[in-house]
Amino acid sequence: MTTRFERAYPAPAKINRFLQITGQRIDGYHELQTVFQFAPLCDHLRFIPLPAGKFELYVDAAPAGEDNLCMRAERLLADVSGVSFGARIELTKRIPVGGGLGGGSSDAATTLVALNQLFDVGLSEVALADIGLRLGADVPVFVQGRAAWAEGVGERLFPVEPDTPWVLLVNPGVSVSTAAMFNANELTRDRPTERIASSGYESLENVFEPLVRAAHPSVDQALRWLESIGVPARLSGTGGCLFGLFPSRHAACAAQSVQPKPWQSWVGRLTNRSPLRLVLAGVDITNSQCGLS
Repeated sequence: MTTRFERAYPAPAKINRFLQITGQRIDGYHELQTVFQFAPLCDHLRFIPLPAGKFELYVDAAPAGEDNLCMRAERLLADVSGVSFGARIELTKRIPVGGGLGGGSSDAATTLVALNQLFDVGLSEVALADIGLRLGADVPVFVQGRAAWAEGVGERLFPVEPDTPWVLLVNPGVSVSTAAMFNANELTRDRPTERIASSGYESLENVFEPLVRAAHPSVDQALRWLESIGVPARLSGTGGCLFGLFPSRHAACAAQSVQPKPWQSWVGRLTNRSPLRLVLAGVDITNSQCGLS
């Protein structure tokens, strides 16, 4: 049986079943509505104790800078909690950067949650989510580890239990700047407010999709292909990854087998609970639960 410090802690990807902007605040931040679910693809983090106050981060075995969200998360946790500890993080990246799958936010959340447990920091989930919000609007949903309807800038979370179809995640190889998408003049910022629901998302849109399709032909091509095979398909976040929803693993794998070759893709099932929660409870998850089969 592995010890806590020998264990790899997953940082799962997310998808947005829909994403709309309902307004823009005076401070420039956007009011949004979305539903987060966890996708079958994970980064993995290992934590090695260091002398108190010493913090290191290696991403795919290469040293990373101080501005990385994981490094900022471990320093912020120590500062806010007043607990003295040190750690080296070894991060294995699998979630595409700039793909709209929340990889950086998820890595930061796993850092907060895992270090809180490993060093007996003792902060509550709510306190960790508050720290996470200081790092990014998507971090709290990964801290809480439950599918959620999100409002505000993404920090107001309401638990929901959407359906959990099989999904084909597609990466057409495009990294999209979230800041550029939110600042685009063409962005629709006045969508009507929807009521919280656990279903019916197929009728709702991702307002960033037309912008990303116009700016990146490969994203448009991938979405056209998914639409051509007759499955619900959508951009995740601000892209450039997208997803198609299928009734079975067989159907998702069949589609994957005939997809255009240049694209990277993963098949798995959407979940309403983060695999990080299983690991924290001492469960050794399988590779297939993180899209690594």
